[in-house]
Amino acid sequence: MKDYDIAVVGLGYIGLPTAALFASRGKKVLGIDINQDVVDIINNGGIHIIEPGLESIVKTTTTNGFFRASVVPQPADVFIIAVPTPLIHNDAFEGTPKPDVSYIKSAAITISKVLKKGNLVILESTSPVGTTEKLADWLAAERTDLSFPHMASEDSDVRIAFCPERVLPSQVIKELVENDRIIGGMTDRCSAEAIAVYETFVKGECISTNTQTAEMVKLAENASRDVGIAFANELSILSDSLNVNVWELIRLANKHPRVNILKPGSGVGGHCIGVDPWFIVSENPSDARIIREARHINDSKPDWVISKVSSEIKNLSEKKPIGDIVVACLGLAFKPNIDDLRESPAVYITQQLAATSRCEFIIVEPNLAERPIQIPTEAIFCDLDDAILKADILVVLTNHVEFSDLKSSCHSSQIILNFVDG
Repeated sequence: MKDYDIAVVGLGYIGLPTAALFASRGKKVLGIDINQDVVDIINNGGIHIIEPGLESIVKTTTTNGFFRASVVPQPADVFIIAVPTPLIHNDAFEGTPKPDVSYIKSAAITISKVLKKGNLVILESTSPVGTTEKLADWLAAERTDLSFPHMASEDSDVRIAFCPERVLPSQVIKELVENDRIIGGMTDRCSAEAIAVYETFVKGECISTNTQTAEMVKLAENASRDVGIAFANELSILSDSLNVNVWELIRLANKHPRVNILKPGSGVGGHCIGVDPWFIVSENPSDARIIREARHINDSKPDWVISKVSSEIKNLSEKKPIGDIVVACLGLAFKPNIDDLRESPAVYITQQLAATSRCEFIIVEPNLAERPIQIPTEAIFCDLDDAILKADILVVLTNHVEFSDLKSSCHSSQIILNFVDG
């Protein structure tokens, strides 16, 4: 049987759409995942995540035989690694979380068993600078019969490159196709071969560089956004203490032709912006001063939100028994109009408020059909209409489209605390 054209290791939010897109362009694709349930769902034409447009592609490509999933690696021409790189929090790290690249190492060991001369290995997982070179070392240690770029340069048996994704949840399919890609090969030949692979479906420009620069580009992009959000979040805290409307402040400041202040929020969530800057800080804590401080500002914003809500509850308790006060938390996802709760500040805020207050709590998340396991069972999970009908205080934590006209639906005695849109 012919080897697979492409094998994708890790069938999560990036790996699965990437595998499906290659298969949709006529490539024979094997998706590899350690979770048998995920493999079974995909092989039955379904998906285990929510992403617009993805399920139809998976169903088509699994039905026509171009895409299948397995827990067992098999030979292929190209291997793409798209596994998690979470943070490790440890007191010994002196407050700086460290990136965990163990999943990448495990993936390397997994595919090493089926590597052959002429293969190309591409790392997509967001990684600290230098990880691609470590990947080459791990593969070389497993396969002493093959040569790798750090050993044989352009004449290596196996080529290796790094290519980070840069997509938004809910727009992954569109952006994987249309966005430019940064291709960091360990050699020029590695870059050229990786570019040829991505040009199978990428319409954006594929730009060649070295591995370290490509790794840093991904981290710098998200650190830049984190710093911008931190400035907006700090402005919101300062404005509150000065009795200034932060939303009007930002709107007027942005009238300047060279100013573009972002909107503040309830914190920073997701697996990228709130995580990737630590990859930079962990490598050089003494020099990454702005990036570190931005992380602290954004990480502290949810606790500031909790204090503001608690203050309103305390004020209202002077007028009615605290046990009769109903608080509705609107939105759990980490960003608007998606169902993704990863690292969501809204989830943390809701958990803390429900655990520390004696009020009745209502939770609204229009993008979820049922209560997520992160939310305490004593909190009522309901739709927006019921929340508006019952709540004394409505706390907007995620800027979902369903909450855009909230004021017109509420009566004058209800308190609206909107931390994401003015």
